[in-house]
Amino acid sequence: MTDTVARMPDRKRIALVAHDERKQDLLEWCKFNRGTLSLHELCGTGTTATIIANALGLEVTPLKSGPLGGDQQLGAKIVQSEIDVLIFFWDPLGTHPHDPDVRALLRVATMQNIPVAPNRSTADFILSSPLMREPYDRHVYDYEMRLKRERIVEQVHLPTK
Repeated sequence: MTDTVARMPDRKRIALVAHDERKQDLLEWCKFNRGTLSLHELCGTGTTATIIANALGLEVTPLKSGPLGGDQQLGAKIVQSEIDVLIFFWDPLGTHPHDPDVRALLRVATMQNIPVAPNRSTADFILSSPLMREPYDRHVYDYEMRLKRERIVEQVHLPTK
């Protein structure tokens, strides 16, 4: 497997996102973990960032609201290695007009091999990991090379007329 290494700093860049039905849960989790979160750089989508910043007195860089492009902004930051951890309390029962954006965000996070927490338990495990306090080399699989190989294979197997 061909990959590159992207170094995460000891001070992680954490994105905080929650669907409306999960905002209170994320806020409670952030309050419980305020001390640890204060050691890291935080950003979040729209209302979520504002709620957390106001309630905790922490600096949380706000992006657009998810449906207005915030999910896409986060995806771009992940691709540019500007986000190290995604805490995204999403609502598994709700349907949202921006579901394709959410799916794209989760796909990009997976492709870039960053930790993703869709719920409180996973977020607790990630935040309590000793790796959160030190630099970490995450390996990013080279999907571009894979796509090139697949295109070559497709061309070889195209029927001739």
